[in-house]
Amino acid sequence: MPLVNTTDMFKKAYEGGYAIGAFNVNNMEIVQGITEAAKEVNAPLILQVSSGARKYANHTYLMKLIEAALAETDLPIAVHLDHGDSFELCKSCIDGGFTSVMIDGSHLSFEENIALTKKVVDYAHAHGVTVEGELGRLAGVEDDINVSAEDSSYTRPEEVEEFVSRTGVDSLAIAIGTSHGAFKFTGEAHLRFDILEEVEKRLPGFPIVLHGASSVIPEYVDMINQFGGKMPGAKGVPEEMLRKAASMAVCKINIDSDLRLAMTASIRKVFVENPGEFDPRKYLGPARSEIKKLVKNKLINVLGCAGKA
Repeated sequence: MPLVNTTDMFKKAYEGGYAIGAFNVNNMEIVQGITEAAKEVNAPLILQVSSGARKYANHTYLMKLIEAALAETDLPIAVHLDHGDSFELCKSCIDGGFTSVMIDGSHLSFEENIALTKKVVDYAHAHGVTVEGELGRLAGVEDDINVSAEDSSYTRPEEVEEFVSRTGVDSLAIAIGTSHGAFKFTGEAHLRFDILEEVEKRLPGFPIVLHGASSVIPEYVDMINQFGGKMPGAKGVPEEMLRKAASMAVCKINIDSDLRLAMTASIRKVFVENPGEFDPRKYLGPARSEIKKLVKNKLINVLGCAGKA
């Protein structure tokens, strides 16, 4: 099966009351763990590439890894640019075979965000590529994203209709209280479902996206701390909140930090238990298996997209 864009994926997800997992990829083991899990449960996938991942792994290498995943799984897979910050970056990814891009103009004024997003949409749609825009700013740190709590802002529902109609975007990332990175909350998580409900009313049938939606699974935080790491107080979005969002207008849920935590916890465990280990296969293999276990649980129990490929 060739790569697909997100149009049909999101239509089915919205109508079916589930969300598609958008997992960030950086290397072969991460791609393998994600796609093997999806194949086992027959789930559609979005593989996301940040600008940082693209610099680290090289665009060509990542695309060839994803080509291999297509051949091995025969699943509907979209390749998506996560947090594109310029027209030039989005254009480069579109020209390089991506089937979906995000243009993040959330740091700009409303009018500037519209102008930049529409420019990307016009180019992307001419090439059969879907576009995700963003209104509102998530706090947190992840790759090239660094937004303080003071600079973060919730999405204003009264702006969404104008933004979507003037830009022509295919999906919209909104800010309702999630955040990037592993240190999301000092107390209990509180997502603004009232904002999501209002957005859904104003944009009926339109796919909404949640960024910063890793749950920061305690099992992996505990493993990291047990095997020499220091992550006290790391908290994420409870999975029951993500299930609720997936049953509403949210059709795409982004997961990155949980993948990093699973991989890091597994590698730390190997090195502590086998200090002399130097074979990459002996520590990257278990890390790949841990990612597969994590993703499989997300697809079945959180996103609800197992069996929907």
